[in-house]
Amino acid sequence: MKSIKLFPLILFVFIFSFGGSAYAQSPKKYFKTGEEFKENKNYKDAITQYSKAIDGDSKYVDAYVARAESYRSLSNLESAIEDYLRALTFDSDNEDYLIETSKLYFETKQFEKAIEYADKTIVNDKKNLVAYNTKIQSQLNLKEYDKAITTINLAIEIKKSAPLYYSLGIAYQEKSEWEKAALNFKEASDMDEDFIDAFLALSNSQLELKKLEEAMTTCNKVIAKDEKNTDALVIRSKIYRAKLDYPSAIADLSKALLLAKEEDKDLIYLERGISYLEFKQAHLAVTDFNTILYNKKKEDYNIEVLYARASAFEATHQYEKAVEDYETLRKITPFDEKASILLDKASERLYELNKENEKPSITFIDPQIIDGKSIPVRKGIKEATITAQIKDASKITSILVGEKSVEFNKDTLNPSFQFDLKPDETKSIQISVTDIYKNKAEITYNVISTEIDTPSITILAPYASDDGEIYLENDNSILYLEGKISDESKIKSVFVDGATASFLVDQLNPSFSATISIANKGTITVIVEDIYGNKSSKQFKLNREGARIAADNPMGKTWVVFIENSNYNSFASLEGPSKDVREMNSALANYRVHNIIKKKDLTKKEFERFFSIELRDLVRSNKVNSILVWYAGHGKFLNESGYWIPVDAKRDDEFTYFNINSLKAAMQSYSKYITHTLVVTDACESGPSFYQAMRSAETERRCDDWQATRFKSSQVLSSAGYELASDNSQFTKTFVNSLDNNPNTCIPIDQIVVKVKESVSKEGGQKPQFGKIQGLEDENGTFFFIKK
Repeated sequence: MKSIKLFPLILFVFIFSFGGSAYAQSPKKYFKTGEEFKENKNYKDAITQYSKAIDGDSKYVDAYVARAESYRSLSNLESAIEDYLRALTFDSDNEDYLIETSKLYFETKQFEKAIEYADKTIVNDKKNLVAYNTKIQSQLNLKEYDKAITTINLAIEIKKSAPLYYSLGIAYQEKSEWEKAALNFKEASDMDEDFIDAFLALSNSQLELKKLEEAMTTCNKVIAKDEKNTDALVIRSKIYRAKLDYPSAIADLSKALLLAKEEDKDLIYLERGISYLEFKQAHLAVTDFNTILYNKKKEDYNIEVLYARASAFEATHQYEKAVEDYETLRKITPFDEKASILLDKASERLYELNKENEKPSITFIDPQIIDGKSIPVRKGIKEATITAQIKDASKITSILVGEKSVEFNKDTLNPSFQFDLKPDETKSIQISVTDIYKNKAEITYNVISTEIDTPSITILAPYASDDGEIYLENDNSILYLEGKISDESKIKSVFVDGATASFLVDQLNPSFSATISIANKGTITVIVEDIYGNKSSKQFKLNREGARIAADNPMGKTWVVFIENSNYNSFASLEGPSKDVREMNSALANYRVHNIIKKKDLTKKEFERFFSIELRDLVRSNKVNSILVWYAGHGKFLNESGYWIPVDAKRDDEFTYFNINSLKAAMQSYSKYITHTLVVTDACESGPSFYQAMRSAETERRCDDWQATRFKSSQVLSSAGYELASDNSQFTKTFVNSLDNNPNTCIPIDQIVVKVKESVSKEGGQKPQFGKIQGLEDENGTFFFIKK
C-alpha cells in the first residue's frame, strides 16, 4: 500500500526536476539572438534578449556591455551607465568600459563623475587622448579653467592637435586672457585651415584686443568660405561697430537675421538694437529689444536686453518706461547695484521732466457727488463706504480724510481710494490730497441724507398693462421698447434684459428706449437704479396674442379702455361696474382686440392725468387706430354739463366731479392719431351734452362695407336718465348678448345700439342715446367689432 501511495509523488518530482531543462535556452543563445536584433537596430527586443541572458548568467559581462550599447542607442543613458558599472565589477581595469562610462557621465552632465572615470582610464593608459578630451571638456563645463589648462598641456605633450589648442584658447578666453587665447586660436587655425570655430574665436579675441584690422581679416576668411555663416556676420558687425561703421554693422546683422534659425535670432536682435542705439536711432533699437521680450514673462527677461531697452527709452525721452524697466531689473536682480543707480538717475530725470504745479482733483465714484460739494448718503444707513478717485498728472504721496491717512496705490496715476463715514456723526468732512511735487488740494464736503424710494417703471410702447403684461404688435424676434422712469432722483442705469437702455442721465423722470431680442422668451426684466443706489426690478410677461389679432384686422390696432368706479367715499358703492367689466371683457375675448386697459376706482386727479397724459402717450407711442372707452360707475348731469363721478368726489360739490368736456378736450389732442373713437358711458346722469347732434336715423352697416372702416368715426353711446347707476345694468347685459350671439364675422356698433335701445325700452327705461362726439372729427365711418 505504501509503494502505491509514493509512486505519484516520485513521478511528480521527476517531472518537476527535469521538465524545465527540456525547453529552456542557454544564455549564449539569448545573447546571440540579442546580437541579431541589435544588428537590425531593433534595440528594445535586443535588450529583452540580453536581459534573459543575464538572468541565466549574472556574470555575463558581454551581455551587460551589449545591453548598455542598446540602451545608449535608445538614449536611455542612465541605464547604460548602470550596465557599464556592472561590467566593471567583473573587469575593473577594462579601458573601453572606463572611457565609455566617462563619456556617458559627460553626456548626462555629471562632470565630476566623468572626470573620475577619465582619470581611471588615464591611470591604465597615460596616452589615452579620448579620456583626456572628456576630462578637459568636463573641467571647462565646471569652469575649472586652470585645471583644464593643465590637462590640455599634458595632452598636447602626448600629441599636438588643433582641437586641443582650440580648447586651450577657450580656457584662456574664459579667464579674459585675450593674448594667450588669441595665440592658441591662431595655432589651431594654422594647423587646420577648415577649423571655422577656431577662426571665429581668433577674430573675436583680436576684436577684444582692439586689433580691428586683424580681426576683420580673420573674419573675412570665414565669410569667404561660407558667406551664410551667421556667427561670422555677427562678429564682423561687432568689428564694424568698433570702427563706428554702424550702417555696415546693421547691414551684416540684418542679413544674419534672414539666415538665422528662429532660436538664434534673439542675440542678433540684441546686437542690432545696440548698433541702432549707438547710431542715435533709439526708436529702432526699442523695436528690436521689444521683439526679443515680446510674449516673455518678466521673470524670464534677459537682463542685458532690459538694460539696453531702458537706455533706448531714455534716449527717446520715454522716462516712465525706462523707470519701469529699471524697476523690473531691480526685482529680478535685487542686489544689482548698477540697476539701482540707473533707476535712481532715471527717476530723477523723470521727476524733473514731469514737474507741474496743478492741484489734484477728486472725483466721487460711489455715490456720485451733488452740486460739487455734497456727499449723499441714504437715509437709515449707519455707516457708508465712499469710493473716489484722484485726478492728477503726477503720482500722489498722501490722501487724508479728516486727519486720517487713507490707503491707496502710490505706484499708479489717478489712484482710487475708499473711506467709511457715519452720517449720524459727520455733517462735513475735509479731504486733503498731495502729489509728489507738493501740490496740495483741500476740499470740504457736506454729508447729506438722501431718499430711499425705488424708481417706478412704466412701459409705454408696446403697451404694458398694470399687471405687467406687454402686448406685442407682431411676431418679430427683435423688440423696440419705450418706457418712462419716475423717481425723486436722477437715474444712474437702466437695463432691459441685460441690455443697456438709452436715456438722458441729467433729466429727472427720464424716458428710456432699448432694442432687445425676444426670440424664445416669455418674459423680460427691466432693472433701474438711481444715483443713490435705490434699485427696482420689474418683470414683464410677453403677450403675443395681439400680434396675431393685428395681422388681419381692418380696424387696425384696436384698444379697449375700461373705467370701473365702484368703491366711492361719499356715494353709494357699486358691485355692478365690476360685473359689467368682467362680462364685457369675456365677450370681447372672441373679437380682435389688441389690448385691454383696466382702470379701477379713479380719483379726479387720476381721471385728468390718465386722459390728458397717460392715454395720449400710449396712443401715440403704440400707433393705436381704434379705441373704445367704456365707463361704468356713477354719473351726473348738472347745469347742462355731464360728469363722471370720481371715487373721491363729494356730494353736492360739482368741482369734485370729472367734467366730460375735459374728456373731450383731452381726446381732441390725440384724435388725429386715431381713426375710430367710441365712448360708451353706462352712467345714467351723463346727459346729452356730450353730443353735437344725434344721428337722424341709424344707417344699416354691413361687414362687407369696408369703406366704413377707412373713414373716421367719433361716436358715443350713453344710457339716458337722471338716476344714479344701479348694480343690474340692462344696458350692459344687452351689449354683451349682442356680441356673444353675433353669428357674423363682425358687428357694427350701429347694430348693437338698435338692440340695446329695444331691450332698455322694454324694461321701461329711457332709450340710450347714440351720436357723434361734439368737437371730434367724424367722416361717417363706424366702429366695427371684428371676430377672431
